[in-house]
Amino acid sequence: MTDPVHIIKLCVGAEKVEDLEEWQKNRFGSGPAQHVTRMAPKRADEILSGGSLYWVFKGLVLARQRILALDEVRGDDGILRCAIQLDREVIRTEALARRAFQGWRYLSAADAPRDLPKGRAREEALPVELTAAMAQIGLR
Repeated sequence: MTDPVHIIKLCVGAEKVEDLEEWQKNRFGSGPAQHVTRMAPKRADEILSGGSLYWVFKGLVLARQRILALDEVRGDDGILRCAIQLDREVIRTEALARRAFQGWRYLSAADAPRDLPKGRAREEALPVELTAAMAQIGLR
């Protein structure tokens, strides 16, 4: 079995992980969360074999959510889009610096930040400059 492929996306409008959790709670209640995007991933089988959506907050990957399904939905404007169905559990990750980009990108399992142990979920992230410097020398 090969490693899953993940998706990485900016968490626009959220400054911290708690903002995402609160927004999803208000929007979806206790049901699964979803994120609707314009383009559907072409590597759906690899994503659905254990992939996650990694969220970037203010230049740092800080959390992920397991991807449950990729569904085709039609918007109010009649355009087909992709609804990424997400597990409601938001898993904190090690901080990983990431430059801004539009849309979403694929993220290989080898490049994905590790999950934080449960007891460390509320630690503050390192400053962006320090995280970037560590990444440049191979530490993350």
